Parts: sequence; C-alpha cells; structure tokens
Amino acid sequence: MAASTEVKIYSKPKKVCKAVAREIRKMTEGSPRPRFDIALSGGNTPKKLFKNLAKKHKDNIPWEHIHFWWGDERCVTPTSDESNFKMANDFLFSHVPVPSKNIHRIKGENPPVEEAKRYAAEMNKNLNHRSEVPVFDLVLLGLGDDGHTASIFPDQLEIFEESRTCVATKHPLTGQNRITLTGKVLNNANRIFFMVTGENKSMRLAEIMNNEEAARLLPAYYIEPKNGSLIWFADEPAASKIT
Repeated sequence: MAASTEVKIYSKPKKVCKAVAREIRKMTEGSPRPRFDIALSGGNTPKKLFKNLAKKHKDNIPWEHIHFWWGDERCVTPTSDESNFKMANDFLFSHVPVPSKNIHRIKGENPPVEEAKRYAAEMNKNLNHRSEVPVFDLVLLGLGDDGHTASIFPDQLEIFEESRTCVATKHPLTGQNRITLTGKVLNNANRIFFMVTGENKSMRLAEIMNNEEAARLLPAYYIEPKNGSLIWFADEPAASKIT
C-alpha cells in the first residue's frame, strides 16, 4: 500500500456515502477548470451515493460542468437491470440537471472488443492527458469480495500492464462479457476513491492494508495513482479486520 494512501472509517454505509458526496461537492465547486471528469462504479454502495447526491446536492453541484464516465460495464443493454449506466441514470441522472452530452456511457450492447476500442477513442478525444494517457479528475471504485475492482479479476492481473486504456474482459465464474478501463488509465487519475462497505469485504481489505503477500493476488492492491491521491472510504464492518 502506498504511503500516500488515506483510510477513512465510518460507522455505516450511509455515512460513507455522505462523506464521498461531500467530497465530490467540494471538488466540483472549487474546480478552476470548466469541466470535471468522473469515472463511476457499479454496485450497491454507489447506488446509495447516487441517491444522496440527487437528494442532498441537486442544487449545490455544478452539474453542467461534470462529465460522467464509467470504470467498467457489463455487456448488456442500457435498459438491463445489470447495467451500471441504468443504475446511475435511475438514481442520479434522472433527478439532477446534468446535460445528456455530459454522459459518456460504455455501450454494453455493442460487440465487446469493438466497444472497448470505441470507448478508448472517446476518452482519448475528450479527456486531458498526462504522459499521453487520459486523466480523470476522480475515479470511484469498489472492492469485490474476491479482491477485484472495476472489471479486473484476480486471474487478469496482466490488465495492469496493458498498453491499451480500455479492454474487453470476462467474469471468471459466470463468463459474462465486461468492458473495463485498464490499470494504465485508472492509475493516471488525479484522485481515486474506494468505497467499501460490509463485513464480506473485511478479509480482502485487511489483506490489502496489512498482508502484502496475500494482497499481491488481488487486483485492488495494484490501484496506486502515480500522480494523484488514493482514499479508502470504508464502514466499520468492512474495516473490522484491519490492524
């Protein structure tokens, strides 16, 4: 774990989401740039975050300046309940005044390899670059109970050495096609926030924090921004095994 990593622990998931929402408000309010690029995550905890942003921050975030992207997506239609886009649209975009042109979804209905190339080109065209790699102002990530993050799974660690910025992957158990940003672009972000809640995540989180030998098998261990900051927002059950 990088020395610059910060860990913030809260009593329950709702407080984790409140804290992240406040950070997003502060960053976007104070941004000197005319746009702010965020890569979103799927999962239950981000759903709570989206609800909080829509309810508590609808009127105090400059939505017209924020561009929304995704760290990964399942290869399903945008109307599928499995779609990360649909979740964000249902619980956030449909409740706040974000322009449709600011929403850059991964088109999960397209052939995976072709869509990965298209999305990489869209990032390349629209985002700022550092060392010729696209830069997100903020990347939101989750931690799977197998240690995966985005759609990079434990048997796919080579994605952290991948030269491309977006690739097609498969879930190792279900075989479901996924599209994910690679380690190259994730680790080039200005800020990365992990949101981790629930006791089922506690062993993996403890390994990442305290057991380097075990952590080396986990994709989330390799998230380490080269020119930015990393903050873990965890609830007490998820952090219960950290020493």
